[in-house]
Amino acid sequence: MRVLLTAASLDARTGAELYVYDVATGLLARGHRPVAFAPQLGHVAEHLRDATVPVARSLDDLGEPPDLIHGQDNHVFLTALLRFPGVPGVRVCHGWEDERPTRFPRIRRYVAVDDTVRDRMTGEWGLPATAVSTVRNFADLRRFVPRAPLPSSPSRALLFSNYAAAHAAVVRQACLGAGLPLDVAGSSVGVAADHPEALLGQYDVVFAKGRCAIEAMAVGAAVILCDASGAGPMVTTTNIADLHRVNFGLRALSSPLSPAVLAQELARYDAGDAARVSAHVRAVASMDDAVDRLVEVYEQAWHDQAASPAPADDDLRAAAAYLTSLGPRLSWTQSTRAITYQMLRRAYFRLQRVPVARRLLAGRRGAQRLQRRLRP
Repeated sequence: MRVLLTAASLDARTGAELYVYDVATGLLARGHRPVAFAPQLGHVAEHLRDATVPVARSLDDLGEPPDLIHGQDNHVFLTALLRFPGVPGVRVCHGWEDERPTRFPRIRRYVAVDDTVRDRMTGEWGLPATAVSTVRNFADLRRFVPRAPLPSSPSRALLFSNYAAAHAAVVRQACLGAGLPLDVAGSSVGVAADHPEALLGQYDVVFAKGRCAIEAMAVGAAVILCDASGAGPMVTTTNIADLHRVNFGLRALSSPLSPAVLAQELARYDAGDAARVSAHVRAVASMDDAVDRLVEVYEQAWHDQAASPAPADDDLRAAAAYLTSLGPRLSWTQSTRAITYQMLRRAYFRLQRVPVARRLLAGRRGAQRLQRRLRP
């Protein structure tokens, strides 16, 4: 199967972009023919090419149409569907805050990465439950190999998140109270983690959520769920099944983010239980299983389209409805408010990479409010 994977960007190491990398390389290993397309290319695109996955900046660069289009956003995905008439699509939703999927006749199947996203897709966005599959997030177990056994007491901790600047001070305070040195990795603090598989195994405790948490557990670290929006529990053998269903993400972060809450979770550190958690993750959250499941969804979408092709007029009507919906957004992006917002947002994240400026921003209530407003 020739699969076109679309993304708004293939530059920064964000969850959606790395998802494209993992799925594309997984498809290639199974004998399929993946091609990636994004208007903006960069770091992740280079890694895809290193893995011999073709990457296109323009759809005109594709010399033959795909059999299926895998999309992760509305605009780029819809552009690819219109460029290749008759080709079915599968739309993947990665988080609660994803944009509402555009309804289009040739989007035959939808994929949610957890129960939280699926609930919004079927309970708020009106997608039929029969068309929505859940394919949970995963780790590439060939890259994220088990570390040496954890010590009986932790000696090193890591906060691992692209948005770590927003909550590093709270996590650091909790670790300080426990006498535990903390390192921080993520784009917002200017510490890129290009090879997380080599980084994570150096730490006994990792503060993370979502995909980062899965990868940390896969190598054998004890994981405490945490993000700027809230704190979650230490992942243990008693709660891992429930937490996996919500992708170790938003629904799991139900406690206030405070040093006291995080210190309480640190006190639950158990090296033996963390090893059993790691074994469980490696058994149920492998990239190989997830890609196999995605291929099944692709095949279902392809057969649906072959059995009842969508009329071309339906495609055009859906495209017209989408273009109509863009009108208000295009007007807003040209407004003074939108331009100011984008300038402030870029300035804020650039300042987060400067240690002195980062400390000043973290210490001011106004900056903290700005931070919440500007966070993606």
